[in-house]
Formats: sequence, C-alpha cells, structure tokens
Amino acid sequence: MIKQTQPGGDSNERWASKVGFLFAAVGFAVGLGNIWRFPYIVGENGGSAFVVIYLFCVFVIGAPILMAELMVGRRGQRSAPRSIERIAQESGASSNWKWVGVLHLVTAFTIMIVYAVVAGWVLKYLAAAFDESFSSLSPNDAQQLFQDLLASPAELYAWTLLALFLMSLILVGGVNRGIERAVKILMPSLFFLMLGLAVYNYFAGGFSETLTYLFSPDFSKVTGVVALAAVGQAFFSIGVAMAGMVSFGAYLDRSVSIPRSALVIVSADTVVALLAGLVVFPIVFRQGLDVAAGTGLIFETIPSALGSMPGGWLVGIAFFTLLSVAAITSMVGLVEPIIHWAQESFGWRRYKATVAVTLSLASLSFLCVLNYSSLSPEVIWGIDINANLDYLSNQIFLPLGGLFLAVFVGWFVAQESSDAELSFQSTAVFKVWKALMQWLVPAAILSIFLSGIL
Repeated sequence: MIKQTQPGGDSNERWASKVGFLFAAVGFAVGLGNIWRFPYIVGENGGSAFVVIYLFCVFVIGAPILMAELMVGRRGQRSAPRSIERIAQESGASSNWKWVGVLHLVTAFTIMIVYAVVAGWVLKYLAAAFDESFSSLSPNDAQQLFQDLLASPAELYAWTLLALFLMSLILVGGVNRGIERAVKILMPSLFFLMLGLAVYNYFAGGFSETLTYLFSPDFSKVTGVVALAAVGQAFFSIGVAMAGMVSFGAYLDRSVSIPRSALVIVSADTVVALLAGLVVFPIVFRQGLDVAAGTGLIFETIPSALGSMPGGWLVGIAFFTLLSVAAITSMVGLVEPIIHWAQESFGWRRYKATVAVTLSLASLSFLCVLNYSSLSPEVIWGIDINANLDYLSNQIFLPLGGLFLAVFVGWFVAQESSDAELSFQSTAVFKVWKALMQWLVPAAILSIFLSGIL
C-alpha cells in the first residue's frame, strides 16, 4: 500500500513504474499550449522557420531546465519550496531560496484560475460536437456560438466546475491510484487520437501544404520577434517553473535516469506539438481559412470548417476529445504540487487538501467567468481580471521563477548534489549541462522576461 506524504517529512509516495511517471510528466507538459497555442503561434510567426528555431530551443533550453527541476525534486524529496530549501542547506546556500519554490506554486495557482475556465470551453465544445452543433455552421455562426458561451456566466461556470471536478477525481486518488492510473489510459488515447486525425487529414486534403508550411523553412522571415516567440513557446510548453516537475521528481525512484527521462518528455512534448500542426493546418488549408487566426483558430474557425467536411461530426468529436484530455492532464500537473505542499504544510490528508485547493480555484475562477461574460471588465473593480492574471502568470511569474531556478541550480547547488542525481555518463556532458544552466538558459529566460514587461 502506498503511504501518503507526511507533514514536514520525506515524500513516501512513489511512481509504481517508470512508464507511469513518463505518462504523467508528458501529460503535464502536453496541454492546450501544444494543441491550441502551438498551431496559432506558428501561424502568427511565419510557419516553418519558427518551427526550426523552436526545435533548437526546446532541446537546448527546455531539456536542461527540466532536468534541473526533476533533480531538485528527487534530491529534496519534498514539495517545491522545501525541496529547494533542503538542497540549499545541503549546498551551504541561504534557505531563503525556498521562496523560488513558493513563486512556482503561486504561478501554478494563478495559471489554474484562468486555465480551468478555458478547459470549460473545451468540454462545452466536446458536448457540442456530440450533439452535432457544428453541422452547417457558418463562420459567423461559429463566432456567435463562442460569444454566446462567454456571455452566459451560468453555463460557462458550470463547464468550469465540471473541468475542476474531473481533475479532482484523479487527484484525490493519489500518485498511484489517481494520477498514474488515469494517465496510463488518457495519454495513449491522446496519441492515438492525434495520429488518427493526422491520417484522416492525409487522405482528406491539405496535408502536402501543411508539410511545406511546417517543414520548409524560409529564414528570410526570421526576425527578433519570431526568435523570441520560439524561445517563449519552447519554455512554456514543457511545463517548467510551475512546481509540477519538482513534485513529480520527488516521487521518482532513484533507479530512473533523469537525463534520459527528460529527453523522452521533451521529445514526446515536441512530437505532440508537431502532430497538432498536422491535425489543425490541413483543415485550415483545405477550407481556405486564415493560418494566423490566433486564439480563435480552435474555438471560432475550426468549428465552422467541421460542418462542411466529410465525416466532420466524427472528426469534431475526436478533435475536442483530445483537447479535453490534454486540458485535464495539464490541470492535474498544475494542481498536484499545490496539494503536495498543503499536505506537507498543514498535515492534511490528500482528500482534504484536494477539496480545499479545488474549492479555492472554483471560487476565484468565478471572477474570470464574470469577466468573460456580459459583465464587462469595468464592472469588476475596474480591472480586466483575465488579462492581468494572464500577464502576471505568463509574463512575470513564469519567467522569473524559471530564471531564479536556473541561477540557483547553476551557481548555488553543490556540484556533488547535481552529479549524484543526474549521473551523466561522462564528465564532459555534465559540464555542458552546467554551462547551459549557468549562462544560456538564464540569458534566454531573461530575454523572455524583458520582452514581456517592455
């Protein structure tokens, strides 16, 4: 029987298998950022040239910091703040570094307030796909469908609560009976759905145009803005600086190789992002839609295209099912470290911690629902809550959390501690990783931060 985390002590929960850990970590990394955000970011930044830069960044910047987070979690064996504090003390550094872990928790919580509402959109559209609401849907009708959802606080909040409820059902079961059991079903389902839709697109049309768009780079289109967008997408899509990977690392057996696991996670995350392009763009090309339609690509443009294509009803169900799976698994990864911290700090059982965190998110998400609805931003204390939460979490908290962690691991963690957990096959590889954490990763994250605030 798996024991629960003891207040103030080591985490006694463990992944039952390496496969379960990898599925959970990939499920956390693979979210709406891959399937929803990646296609429209590619569309807005010139296509294939962006993809090439993104692939470079995700392995050179994303993989090293992912290794660092897993290393901190397994070395510390506690929640993000206390793991960082323990390693700092072990390395002779200030215990105040624990506040980096606190910032990661605040980042995850802030992201979740808005993310739960977006997950509600996805579940609503999945239900609409099942009842054939997209049949004969014109572009104007598709836009109106989305606006009607945002304008109805009761309906939108009900879908948000459903997303939070599904998430809590997984989390209350713990690491093995909840997270690991769920992801072993959900993640293979997501991959098969994406492959199936990509194969469908191959025969339905628009596939060759997509391959050219994604994989024939034109570097004349590369600008500083495009390069920065690629760095930002690579950093955000993997799920670092949100405490999730630290908690997942705390449950990781010491026999598992962190470098190899990190490369598997990053590779799977990248494959899903590219598959998302093969799922979305063929529809866009064969329907003559705008590749740079932004966030409306998924919720306003695609639904109108589904109604006019052969088999559109089934494609719509598969498409929004995979979006739903990605949304729920990412929510699990965002909230698990908060529950881990609550158990550790207050001595709560997992059930109580899950209920408390879920209810607090549900309460705050209600303000976001009102902000989207017919109650304009000016009605709620004169503040556009959603825009400000998104700005704080994505432009301020996330890059700062990643920057501080990179500096901490690169400059303050004892080399013996890092080397013992990472166990690279050669000293030269370790030195390369260390140099990346000391110089390139902080510089890349700092550029993201400065671009966000300037």
